[in-house]
Amino acid sequence: MRISVSSDMDEPVARRLVAELRRRGHAVRTHGALREGADPQWAVCSEAAARDVADGTADQAVVCCWTGTGASIAANKVPGVRAALCPDAATADGARRWNDANVLALSLRLTSEPLLTEILDAWFAAEPSQDPEDVRNVARVGRLDAARQEA
Repeated sequence: MRISVSSDMDEPVARRLVAELRRRGHAVRTHGALREGADPQWAVCSEAAARDVADGTADQAVVCCWTGTGASIAANKVPGVRAALCPDAATADGARRWNDANVLALSLRLTSEPLLTEILDAWFAAEPSQDPEDVRNVARVGRLDAARQEA
């Protein structure tokens, strides 16, 4: 899978994230503080990773900042992106399952290396729900994106 990763800081957990994704066989494209010469501001690098998902350059993305909040907000401004801030494995599982999230947002402050592994395991193991209610909710979010683009 092609995964874009952004971080506004070159923190050990961000480096571990990139290494772990590559170890799992994913093609990783980095943004922000993880790529020399790139703008490390959380709004800029999170948008860049999210745009990779929206334009099909990446299948998914992982965006990181100190709390994860700013990264998730910036990513969610890109139409077609459903970013979820996931502080644990259960939240990651639910975000993929019920929300068909395509961008994982992580807190550099809260995410330890063991927790990172658990979150990634849950994220990649979960499949989007085919329950009609869940499908309708995800479709509604897509319509919100479309309405915002038309405005």
